This record gives sequence, C-alpha cells and structure tokens, in this order.
Amino acid sequence: MSTPKLSTQETYDLDRAHVFHSWSAQGSLDPMVVTRAQGTRLWDGDDNEYLDFTGQLVFTNIGHQHPRVVEAIQEQAATLCTIGPSNANDRRSQLASMISDLLPDNLNKVFFTNGGTEANEHAVRMAREFTGRRKLLSAYRSYHGATAQSIHLTGEQRRFANDKGASEVVHFFGPFLYRSEFFAESPEQERERALAHLERTIQMESPDAFAALVLEPVIGSAGIIPPPAGYLEGVREICDRYGIVFIADEVMAGFGRTGKWFGHQHADVVPDLITFAKGVNSGYVPLGGVVISDAIAGHFDERAYPGGLTYSGHPLACAAGVETITTMKDEGIVDNARRIGEDVLGPGLAKLAETHDIVGDARGVGVFWALELVEDAETKKPATEAAATVAAAAKRNGLLVIAAGNRLHIVPPCTVSDEEISTALSILDEALGSLS
Repeated sequence: MSTPKLSTQETYDLDRAHVFHSWSAQGSLDPMVVTRAQGTRLWDGDDNEYLDFTGQLVFTNIGHQHPRVVEAIQEQAATLCTIGPSNANDRRSQLASMISDLLPDNLNKVFFTNGGTEANEHAVRMAREFTGRRKLLSAYRSYHGATAQSIHLTGEQRRFANDKGASEVVHFFGPFLYRSEFFAESPEQERERALAHLERTIQMESPDAFAALVLEPVIGSAGIIPPPAGYLEGVREICDRYGIVFIADEVMAGFGRTGKWFGHQHADVVPDLITFAKGVNSGYVPLGGVVISDAIAGHFDERAYPGGLTYSGHPLACAAGVETITTMKDEGIVDNARRIGEDVLGPGLAKLAETHDIVGDARGVGVFWALELVEDAETKKPATEAAATVAAAAKRNGLLVIAAGNRLHIVPPCTVSDEEISTALSILDEALGSLS
C-alpha cells in the first residue's frame, strides 16, 4: 500500500515546518509548490501552468519528464537499484564510455560523483596529487560549488561568509568586456589584457606553486559570460607554460547547454580534467563526475587515489545518463540548442535590449542567456531591484526565469521550440515594459 499523497497546503506547511532551504534566510521564504512537469512546462499546486525557462538550477537540458529517460530509470529500478562503487555495473560502464566518446582520445577515464561541487573537489585533489603542488587559480566571476574547497574556488560573493583566507586559492579577473577591468575597447583588447593579467598573477604568486586553474568555459551563475574568441586557447598556453593543470568546469555549460556537447568545444582546446553534472542526465537523479586525461589517470595506476564516494556511479543515475545522451543524439537536441540560440533566442533578446533602455547587455550562446539590467546606459549602474520585479511580472504571465542580482538568466531546455521562445519573448517584453 502506497503512502497517500499530500495536498498542496499540506506540502507547503510541512516544507515550512521542516525543510531547511539553501542560500536563503528561512523566515521569509514562500516556495512555490510544484505538482507536475512535462517538457518545458510545470504546474503549481493551484494548477497554474508555467513555461520553465530556469532549467530549475540550469539542469533540465532534455526537459522535464522525458519519457525515454523516465522509462530507463524505471527499468533500472526493476533490475538493480543500487550497488557499491567497487563493483562494475553495465550502466556505469556504458555511461563512462559514452562521455569519453564525446571528447578527444586522451580523455578516457571518468570518476563519478553525486554532483558538481564534489566533481570540482575531486578534480582539484587529482591535480594536487599529480603535480605535487598546492595553490589553485580561479576567476572572480565564477561559481564552482558550496563544499569546502569549491566554495573557496568560487569567485562571487556567496563565498564571502565561508572564506577564511586559508584555501590556497588565488583569484584573477577573467574577460568581461561589458564591465571590463582592463579598460578595453574591443574583444581583442579584452582577451589580450585578461591573458596578460592572468600570467602576471601567476608570476607574482610563484609559478611553480600552482597545481590547477579552474575555469568555466562559459561563466554561468555569475553572469552567463561567454569568453572572447581565443581566450581559452590563451589560457591553455599559459597553463602549459607553467605546468598547471587546466580544469574546465562544465557543470553548467556541458551537455548541450551552449549548443555543443561541452562549452570548451567552442574553442580549440583540450582540458586536462573536465568536471560535469546537471545536464548529463538533466538532474533526473543526482550525478556528476570528472573526466580525466590519460596522463593524470596513469599517475594512479600504481598508487591509490585518496578519495571515494559511497554512491559513485549510482545505477539509477547512470541509467538516466545513458538514455539522456542517447536521446539527445537521436533527437538532434544539441543542434536544436545551437539553432535556437543563433536564430531565435539570441536575436530576440537583442531586440529586447534595443527596445528597453533598462537592458544594458544581452549575452549568451545556445540556450544559455542573460539580460543585464542597468539604471543608466552610460554609467552601467546595476538596476539591483529591477530583475526581481521583472521576474515576478513574467511569472504572473506564465514564464519562469531566474533573477540573479541585476540580471535575468534565460535558460530553457535544449528541447525548446521556436513557438515557446516567441511566447517567452513576448512575456519578457511586457514585463520589462511594466518598469517604465
């Protein structure tokens, strides 16, 4: 006999009484009760329907409740719900092979974790073990997770309460022409000055002290910032020059989000380690991991890797990952994300920026976009309250987007249609217009 389902009110009341939410002051929370979802849409407890352009936390790349992935999880649950990581199981083996096949021939091993922050923790550990060095580099505008090392790698303000100055992390400014730290006037200037700044930072902090540089190929939570052409190649050259392991944090950008399988594939670079999570199985079951170069993997052939996880490569999660990648290939989902970004969403958001003075910048790639809201186009003073106001107005009209500081993050599933983008753009247009 199954446990009776809760009503909307019972769900809400129990949440407020017993659930402790992340990144929030608990007393003022008013969470929306979600009862069901399908594709790009979800429904609340009052049966209101919404277009979900949040990806939840930017992970429903294949959309909600894709029937092929749901069936794969059900079949796996009926066969083998769980097994310890010291054993082999078919879905774990298959998924590791499939991920490796999306990458160059020197990236052949995968260490599975429960999510992105653990992936970054273990990637850093591998780099330190491999190099015998301790210091780490990461960008100021970045987010790499909320566990002990990952929160220190994070470059934005969420790290402040956790940062005690003893993490061995050195931060640097990455390229961001709209708010250039380098007084640049072109993408080329921004790239070259950012690379010079990075190399000078390394030189001033002792080059032979650095184990790894951790970088999002497209900055995610801190603003959705694609790098200028040539920047990632320049980072790769600098890492090679100083013997630094290059870790690409693909937790948010990976698995179709940018219109390619991985964000770094927009450039001609091969990282040493790649961290992933979120889109690998659209978050249907928690899963993350590290793709490891042959050189680093070989370091542990005759010595034990000092780390592990109870649920590493969980069968339900891996079954979901296998079917997600298979379905994305079969249905052309990654190419759809590319086309939507180039032909529909990108041009549509650029038009909103032209129409509404409060939009200072529209930027992104694939189905990974942000509108930056400013009080004044010349000073670029952030409109700190406006994003939440616009997001609330959009929600009233059936569209969910992410309000982050003075930005709106527009991140629909990679499966989104032209018609759904058109509807969302119309709602955003009205919501932005309500500010004037």
